[in-house]
Amino acid sequence: MGFFRFPNWIVVVVVFGMMNLFNLGFGGRKVASLYEAPAMAIRYHNGALLQGNVPVSILWYGKFTAPQKAIVLDFFLSLDEAHEVTPSVSRWWNALQVYMKRAGKKDAKVTLANQITDDKYSIGKFLKKPHISELSRRTGSKYGGVTLVLTAEDVAVEGFCMSSCGFHDWDHKSKSAFIWVGNSVSQCPGQCAWPFHQPIYGPQTPPLLPPNADVGIDGMIINIATLLAGTATNPCGNGYFLGSPTAPLEAATACPGVYGKGAYPGYAGELLQDSTTGGSYNAAGVGTRKYLLPALYDPVTSRCSTLV
Repeated sequence: MGFFRFPNWIVVVVVFGMMNLFNLGFGGRKVASLYEAPAMAIRYHNGALLQGNVPVSILWYGKFTAPQKAIVLDFFLSLDEAHEVTPSVSRWWNALQVYMKRAGKKDAKVTLANQITDDKYSIGKFLKKPHISELSRRTGSKYGGVTLVLTAEDVAVEGFCMSSCGFHDWDHKSKSAFIWVGNSVSQCPGQCAWPFHQPIYGPQTPPLLPPNADVGIDGMIINIATLLAGTATNPCGNGYFLGSPTAPLEAATACPGVYGKGAYPGYAGELLQDSTTGGSYNAAGVGTRKYLLPALYDPVTSRCSTLV
């Protein structure tokens, strides 16, 4: 299982030797030095990877507006969209394929498969982790691939805000991977929607404007992208990771809080800014969509690679 914990400035780990101070999580930064990738490389543990055609099914649990759904759907459509202008969402996804190539696998191609809306909160507004796997089976079991369970801002999930902003896991009953991400805008935006909200801890720098004018959904995109990268490269817990299998550093979580060049704890890095909305982004999507996506750990250079 892979978790996306909130801003790494909440917990600071001191590593001596060749590494600088860095945080594990996603929250208030306390260190002024540039972030460095883990000194030890993320290695392949010979397990399964998500290769070839990867259908993604989505369960919308709770109330999401049509514009909110469109932001998420356009992100997935952008993964396979060729763009003449860079940086782009597809370029970010293509950078992840180096993991597949190094393992002798096919490139992973994501397609949207199925959507279900449960806006009646069929199992309540407080969910435990087993509920997430139960919900995932409602949507994706016929399609395989990955099921994405998204919970609305008024849904509390066990561990949400307390220890993580989302997680991915493998469901042994349906034999498929699933991801859960919650909308944190009314529960813990300072933890799970940074840098689009003032952080709870660390330097109180002004938040950035979200590229799609929705703090909660733009924050979810960061978490979805982070966990999608981890799911593709470590779906069953024995793929690519560094550290303990129960708390692994994966393709994106190995580069916490890094979005552009020059990033350091509390500073997302040099980003692009939309001239019309003022929103900060580092990747273009379909149409006029823009997104902020996490840096990916490059297993070739052993560094965090950013789009800008």
